[in-house]
Amino acid sequence: MNQKIHAIQTWLNQNELDAALLTDYHTIAYLTGFESDPIERILVLAIYAQNEPLMFAPALEVEAVRQTGWSGRVTGYQDQEDGWALLATALSAPKAPLAHLAIEENQLTLARAKALQNVLPQAHFEANITELIQNMRLHKNADEIEKMHQAGRDADAAFEAGFAALGAGTTELAVAAALEYDTKKRGIPGMSFETLVQFGAHAANPHGATGNNVLKPNEMALFDLGTIYEGYVSDATRTVAFQGVTDHQREVYQVTLEAQLAAQDQVKPGMTAGELDQIARDIITKAGYGEYFVHRLGHGLGSSVHEYPQIMAGSDLVLEPGMVFSIEPGIYIPGDMGVRIEDSVVLTENGADSFTHLSKDLRIID
Repeated sequence: MNQKIHAIQTWLNQNELDAALLTDYHTIAYLTGFESDPIERILVLAIYAQNEPLMFAPALEVEAVRQTGWSGRVTGYQDQEDGWALLATALSAPKAPLAHLAIEENQLTLARAKALQNVLPQAHFEANITELIQNMRLHKNADEIEKMHQAGRDADAAFEAGFAALGAGTTELAVAAALEYDTKKRGIPGMSFETLVQFGAHAANPHGATGNNVLKPNEMALFDLGTIYEGYVSDATRTVAFQGVTDHQREVYQVTLEAQLAAQDQVKPGMTAGELDQIARDIITKAGYGEYFVHRLGHGLGSSVHEYPQIMAGSDLVLEPGMVFSIEPGIYIPGDMGVRIEDSVVLTENGADSFTHLSKDLRIID
């Protein structure tokens, strides 16, 4: 088994636990290389303290599991079968005791916890393995970092395709479609999340959806996107101007850029996540826009777009080399405009190394 699974087995033995039942498909992908959202179906990775691990999956996914190189047991079930009962049978196959179990409390729903308890009446779900998984994913190794660098390079190209699609009268959806089409033509299998394109005042909603808003001259266009490379993701944001920019728009952009660059330039091992957030927040507040910076400075990412840690006010988490997170200050003025500038970085002994390298100077698209 790989080192990640071995680390979990060590933790199970140290805590006198029989097994861990992992149900978050992002966790399963991180540990095994097999990634598939089971939706309403059952997908469980069982890691035993002493025995060979088990992947329990929908029958239609069994061959895909094997193709990843998974060397443990794999058992499938068909939709018309009682998946929970078959899971209980598969879990007991090694004749290992299943009295003391760890689960991912932040992911397992109450309904599924009850279903597990019904088929494993002797089991006690007495440990939460979430923190261990978070800490394992917190520090990226050289291979993970290189994959994220490639995802960042792909994101840079995706931005350029999006900028090229801008034109008077075009819609946010049309630009997003052109961007994603170009990305797939270059052999990139998918985006790491739904591409966000927002024009003008629509960009004042930080989590608005790409829609049918029409681009007009002298509007800003916000792009938030990411790609996937061998299971690892990128996440970046650029805001550009179309056919001109007002003094007000330029000011808001430059304040956001100053905050982003200051945080990215000043981050270093030993500072806390809260201190890093404060660097950017102080600049935006001093410029008079503090009330319009309405979210944390950043979040972790790796094999998922949103991972631990949170780069936010009040966090006393000490930043360490190998941690990967976004730095993305924004100013969102309702009814007027929104600007966000984001790079995702890996922290090194000497500071931050960005995965995306597209210029952050204000760009005016003609």
